[in-house]
Order: sequence, then structure tokens, then C-alpha cells
Amino acid sequence: MAALIEAARDLSYPAEIVLVISNIPTAKGVETAQAANINTCAISHKDFLNKSMFEAELSQVLNEAKIELICLAGFMRVLSADFVAQWTGRILNIHPSLLPAYRGLDTHKRALADGVKEHGCTVHFVVPELDAGPIVAQASVPVLAGDTEDSLSARVLSAENRLYPEAVAKVAATLAPL
Repeated sequence: MAALIEAARDLSYPAEIVLVISNIPTAKGVETAQAANINTCAISHKDFLNKSMFEAELSQVLNEAKIELICLAGFMRVLSADFVAQWTGRILNIHPSLLPAYRGLDTHKRALADGVKEHGCTVHFVVPELDAGPIVAQASVPVLAGDTEDSLSARVLSAENRLYPEAVAKVAATLAPL
């Protein structure tokens, strides 16, 4: 969140952050956005009887704010095919692995267990299949002898903080306004 906010402060950046939504009201990203005077909204999935009701509320809030591009980060909910279809080509996600390797959770643990020499992060378009959308950009980091999940995670996070604003700018510059 902080990296995107910092990038968007540059008047030449092709995107503006107009709203930060979280399903967890106490999420650090919400706090960071509020400190930067960016509108925030908490929509807890627990407040709805089912996923479709949650996503209907999410869509309504996004449409009312005239959102053109959704940038997921730490949003640990799998979106339905119907929701994704409404936003085809307009939802990005940052994932902590070099996709297609290590889709899903526990990416650092799995990379270390496999003994890979490189790990990293990927920005991709969201499609109904988990972590399977077209890749926009990737950044790799070396896996070092003695790495732990925490040390590897910290290096990947640093790469994410550089990569996500670059990838968002690349996509935002090509989008036609809604």
C-alpha cells in the first residue's frame, strides 16, 4: 500500500488511488491509506450470508467510486468467476512467487523445501482460476544459503514494493476510461 501511495504522489504517474477497500477493518493497508488521506471502506465478508452477497456489495462500492482498476494486495479471498467477469482485464494481483510456480499459499516455505535458487513475485491479471492469469511483470530474488521463510519473505516483499507500482503504471497507461 505504501509503495503504491508513494508512486501515485508523482503527478506523472498514470493512476490515482481513490479508494482502499479491505475485508478486515484493522488491516495495515487501511491505516496507511487513512494516514495519506485516501478514502477507505471496510466490507467484512463475515457480515454477509454468502459470497455472492459480499461481492454484490463490493461491486456496488467499486462502481459508485467509479473505479477503473482494482489492485489486490493481501486480499485473502478467492473472488468468484462472476465477479472476475465483471472486471475482466481490470483486476491485478501481486503474488509472492514466480508464477506459475507456487500458486496459492505458503510460497516461501514451499520454495525453501524444494531448494530452488530463485524465488520472487509476480503481478498478474486475476482470472477465475487461482493465480493463473496473464503475467504483467515479475521480479526475482536469490534464495540464499541459510534463508528462513522470514528472510526470504523480506527480500520478496522488497521486490514487490518495487514491482507493483511499475506494473500498475504499465497497465493503467493502457486502459481506456470506463
